[in-house]
Amino acid sequence: MTLASPTASGPARPVARRWSFTRPTEVTRILPLFILVVLCFDVPLLVALGWSVRDPKGPDPTLRHYIDFTTSPIYLPVVWRTIELAAIVTGFCAILGYPLALWITRLSAGRQLVAIGLVIIPFWISILVRTYAWIVILGNAGVVNRTLKELGLIEKSIPFLYNELGVAIGMVNVLLPFMVLPIYAAMLRVDSRLLHVAATLGASSFSIFWRVFFPITLPALSATMALVFILSLGFYITPAILGGGKVPLIANMMDMFINRLPRWELASAVAMTLLLVTLLLYAGYQWLRSRTPA
Repeated sequence: MTLASPTASGPARPVARRWSFTRPTEVTRILPLFILVVLCFDVPLLVALGWSVRDPKGPDPTLRHYIDFTTSPIYLPVVWRTIELAAIVTGFCAILGYPLALWITRLSAGRQLVAIGLVIIPFWISILVRTYAWIVILGNAGVVNRTLKELGLIEKSIPFLYNELGVAIGMVNVLLPFMVLPIYAAMLRVDSRLLHVAATLGASSFSIFWRVFFPITLPALSATMALVFILSLGFYITPAILGGGKVPLIANMMDMFINRLPRWELASAVAMTLLLVTLLLYAGYQWLRSRTPA
């Protein structure tokens, strides 16, 4: 909002008005939202942070829980398995999502709406329902194994479920829309005149894609991969159901610390470590996102 500022030598000039939150009406507008954020987000994090440095045997804070977590030969393999599976899922989402987004941009306007609608529809279906649907599809007597047997391609059922393969398939299914939509939006913002200039200079379609289009959309692809990787680290429902308890990940390990052992201090230390890693990855995601063409 601007206000007119008269001067002696000419007409009034617009002067930027500085907003302040000193008036009661402005404070009361943001106060409910501030209280909601503090109670629902900040307080639980502070409580978890306090538990992570709490010493059950004394009043002084301790880092023993972090040391136990980072040096244990039992917990570290779970962490590395989670990171490895998150990287695999992110890679497959990129391999499937980038060509799909590119194909959608090549459609007409009406068909683009239909294609994007099909990508968004899974958001309207419960993740629990989608996960159990994969049991029907990939089970030993599921659609895939029955079809392969009827075609004579296999004699025994292929164990798709209750291993890392089944977990990866389910996670890719859930996270693929998170890969497609941001990349599709970034592709729409690419200036088509650059592609036309490259074509007039004699570049082939292959060269235009790899030397013009792909470098422009690469920051968006990298940022979206960082986002999918962050989401993969904290997955719980899909690994718990499709893994059948045989694919322990960080989220499942935290559930064990809280509901079975219980070791709340160690679970809080794991949560704070995961939060720190997530914040670092999110900072990288924002940096890559800032390099995406507007």
